[in-house]
Amino acid sequence: MVGSGFTLCVFVFMNRLNLQNIETELKNRHQYSYKWFRKQNDEWDRYTKFIYQNSNWETLIRKIANVSEMMQLDKQQIFQYAANRWYNFWSAQAVEQIFTEIEGIEPVAETKDSEKDFYLFGIPFDHKTSVFPKQFNKTFEYAQNHKKELIEWLYKNQSTQKRHHFKNRLFIVVYAENGEHWKLKAEISLLKKAIQKYVASFKREQLHSFIFADGQKTLSDIIWVSK
Repeated sequence: MVGSGFTLCVFVFMNRLNLQNIETELKNRHQYSYKWFRKQNDEWDRYTKFIYQNSNWETLIRKIANVSEMMQLDKQQIFQYAANRWYNFWSAQAVEQIFTEIEGIEPVAETKDSEKDFYLFGIPFDHKTSVFPKQFNKTFEYAQNHKKELIEWLYKNQSTQKRHHFKNRLFIVVYAENGEHWKLKAEISLLKKAIQKYVASFKREQLHSFIFADGQKTLSDIIWVSK
C-alpha cells in the first residue's frame, strides 16, 4: 500500500526519524473518529499521495483542505481517507526504523521491494502492524494461545493492495482493553519496547511455518502489543 511513497522511504532512512516527534504527531489523529468510507483504491490513493511528504499533522490538514477544494471532494471523506493513510504510513516507517536500528537486523538494499523490509539474523521479513481483528471471532486470550491460527487468518484476510503476498512476515498485533486498538499504532515507545524484547530473545525455532497457495514455505510470527 506504500505505492509512490517508496521514493520517500529512501529520504526517510537517509534522514532518521525522530521517533518521539513521530509519536506526538500521530497522536494528533486520536481526537477524531477512525473510519474509511470506502475501500482503498488507486484513484483516492492518487488524490492523497501527499501523505508521504511530511509527518507533521498541521501540514497534513492544510494539504487535505487544498485537495478537497481543488478536486471538489467531500471534506469529511477526503479527511478520513488521507488521515488514515498518513497515520498508518508514518507508524509503519517508525516501526521499520525501530527494527533496523537493532543489532542483527539489516534493511533490504532495494527500497522498492514490496515483499521484505529487513533481514532478521539473515531471514528476510516484511512487517505489518495490525489491529486485533474483530472478524477473527475469538478472544485476544484465545489468539495468544493459538498464534498459528491467527497468523493464518491474517494472511488469508490480508488487503489485496500492493503489499499483498504470502512471503515471510512479522505481524505486530495491537490490542487495547478499551477496544480502540488502532490508537496503539501511535504508541511508538510501547511498540519499540515490544520489538526490542522480541528480537533480544529471538530463536528461529519459534517461527511458525506455512505452505500457502504458491507452494512455497512461509515463516511468520506475532509480536503482541497490548495496553
